Amino acid sequence: MYRIQIPATSANLGAGFDALGLALSYYNYVEIEESDTVDIKSLDDTAIPEDESNLVYESAKTLYDICGKPLKGLKIRQENNIPMARGLGSSSACIIAGLVGANTLMKEPLSLDDLVNLSAQIEGHPDNTAPALLGGIVTAVFDGKNVHWVKQEVFTTLKFVVVIPDFELKTEKARACLPKEISHKDAVYNLSRAALFSASLLTGKYENLRTAVDDRLHQPYRMELIPHAAEVFDTAYSLGAYASYISGAGPSLMAIVDNDNRFFCGKMRFALDRMGLKSWQVHELHIDNIGTRII
Repeated sequence: MYRIQIPATSANLGAGFDALGLALSYYNYVEIEESDTVDIKSLDDTAIPEDESNLVYESAKTLYDICGKPLKGLKIRQENNIPMARGLGSSSACIIAGLVGANTLMKEPLSLDDLVNLSAQIEGHPDNTAPALLGGIVTAVFDGKNVHWVKQEVFTTLKFVVVIPDFELKTEKARACLPKEISHKDAVYNLSRAALFSASLLTGKYENLRTAVDDRLHQPYRMELIPHAAEVFDTAYSLGAYASYISGAGPSLMAIVDNDNRFFCGKMRFALDRMGLKSWQVHELHIDNIGTRII
């Protein structure tokens, strides 16, 4: 049986809508081996499908079908630390686990590029799947079949502090609130800031990050679906964060914080409690440069 570690991901990074994403030190674990039956269990209290509709199984079977190898069944054990429908790449983690697991069981018939392409085809976009597989910060363009991507490892002591609300926000709902068309001015606004984000993060010009995460394509509309989001952003900046943005489709909110800002998490926890948000979680994370791996 193979044990796979898959990182959470944070997509969009403000202005990089559907193009930028990074891997974080927050992990799901999946154990997988071939079996005569479909045998799927959760190793924690997370409810998951235990039949062939399970996304890990579906993704693995897709790869078996592509390779033309019959599949009787799989034994799958899942440890789900990444919360579902919170904007941290939980579905991408399942897809990547299934593909990497199946590829490993079949002695790696697909290349890394093949896996990047197939995972984006299953998910519909690569901003979570690519960094979940590759690690680091990934810039990606999906043409409907192939993903054109660049991974960059980020060696920084910056902390990514995630605030996780106590409610789900399905990606479908978060996309449905977006406008069908945007102005040329707003397109230029986002393009310049998305480019600024990667360059600033990689060169240490962290003072640019607050401007770089500003966005006109999705965040103003999704903020309406996340009560207290504006208050959390304001609090993060008052506590010295370099930047704050909606992680993926939300509702999780991310703050980029200097490592020397040692008490940021505790102060954010105190602020959330004062807002009456005691059930919201706060986690201190870092960029994962490795991506998915067999452990």
